[in-house]
Amino acid sequence: MTESLPAQQTWSPGRREALLNAAAGVTLRTLPRIPDRVKRLLLGGRSITVDGNTLDTTLQLMLAGQKLVGIDGLSGPGNVAAARAQLSGLSAGFDQYIPVAAVTDLTVSGGAGPIPARHYATAAPDAPLLVFFHGGGFVLGDLDSHDDLCRLICRDADLHVLSVDYRLAPEHKAPAAAEDGFAAYRWALEHAAELGADPARIAVGGDSAGGNIAAVVAQRARDERLPSPALQLLIYPWTNLAAQTRSQTLFANGYFLTKADLHWFRDKYLTDAPVAVTDPVVSPLLADDLSGLAPALMLTGGFDPLRDEGIQYADALRSAGVPVDFRQAGSLVHGFASMFPLGGGSAAAVSDMISALRAHLVRG
Repeated sequence: MTESLPAQQTWSPGRREALLNAAAGVTLRTLPRIPDRVKRLLLGGRSITVDGNTLDTTLQLMLAGQKLVGIDGLSGPGNVAAARAQLSGLSAGFDQYIPVAAVTDLTVSGGAGPIPARHYATAAPDAPLLVFFHGGGFVLGDLDSHDDLCRLICRDADLHVLSVDYRLAPEHKAPAAAEDGFAAYRWALEHAAELGADPARIAVGGDSAGGNIAAVVAQRARDERLPSPALQLLIYPWTNLAAQTRSQTLFANGYFLTKADLHWFRDKYLTDAPVAVTDPVVSPLLADDLSGLAPALMLTGGFDPLRDEGIQYADALRSAGVPVDFRQAGSLVHGFASMFPLGGGSAAAVSDMISALRAHLVRG
């Protein structure tokens, strides 16, 4: 049920930005229907090229629209509730409702008790299971923000997806998210068959902060001698919260995720936390030993502040003898996996990712 604001009430800046972003999100649904030549005309024929990569025209137009309404980044509203509302509004703009065999909300084990999760079921018998952790800087996001992506993976890869609603900061400091991720993976190992999935083919994955959690889960599974994930799907993962990289400087503003966002997320997750920013449970790139980990399918965007540390983690895994299938979507920004409804390069990259995911998990 939607509540109406009293006529005399004024909107706070955060509320106003959330509503503006929700309204802008509605217009996103028209982008796939606009011919590319018209998009270029709307942009005045201008393109953006950095490091030899040219920004995807559809995303350039989307970012231009956000700039017009004064939105740059995910932490812009300045407080947690407003930032969460802003992301919710944007996610609603992408909403597609992709049908799958069944969707069930349930609870799974977390690090400090039960946590919500959502099971997307495929009709394919004895299919693999992907335990998925959403992005959002450990502060934003939920089951609904990544519902479209989980549905698409389930449908097009013919696998089960278990999306995990881990605890968020600042209400729950590090390493709460990682503890929930590992507990959910253990739950999946014990209950995969009940979900109709193959217990021998359980992958972990996520985007951004969710990719961080997936990487930490893979490391901890090795350290605690649990069955290793069949694969770690790392979508533009945040692997080193202590990093100061060239890509963070190049793409500090104007490309969906900002450098200020990273600082804001890190502050919410780590201030007064019992672990340091250099602890591998927070920054998996800084682990002393990366050998013996699950194979990785990793994606980065060419216009992403997290680009360089994703590349660094892929290189470090390879140096430790871990098989890595690395793919850089040079024309795309952070968050492109959730932007597939816009078409263009985002849709192509996600389609390629899902094909690769399915190929990696096919029974040998």
